[in-house]
Amino acid sequence: MSFKDVSSVFSGMKEQFDPSKAQGLEAVFQFIITGDDGGNWSVRVENGQCTVQGGTHSSPSVTLTMDAPTWLGIVNNQINGIQAFMSGKLKVSGDIMLAQRVPALFGS
Repeated sequence: MSFKDVSSVFSGMKEQFDPSKAQGLEAVFQFIITGDDGGNWSVRVENGQCTVQGGTHSSPSVTLTMDAPTWLGIVNNQINGIQAFMSGKLKVSGDIMLAQRVPALFGS
C-alpha cells in the first residue's frame, strides 16, 4: 500500500500495528510533520494496544520531527529512516532507540 498523504498514514496506523512486537512496551511516540500536509500526532503503545490521536502529548517518550515528503518516503519504503536521520531530514528527541522500533511496530 502506498500512502499519498500524511493523515492517511496516521488513520491506518492502528491497523498496521503489530502487538506481538510491543510486548512489555509502554511508550508515546510524538510525530511532528512539518510543511504542507503536515500536522502533529501522538501514538501511545500500551498493554499491546495502540491509540493514535491528533495533536501533541505533554510528555512523549520520543519525538520524531520531519517534513511531509520525508515521512511519506519513509512509510512508503522509498527513504531509509536511518539515512534520513543521518542527513538531518529526520530529527529525534528523547529515546532514540525507541524511534528505531517504529518500522517493526507498524510494519513500515
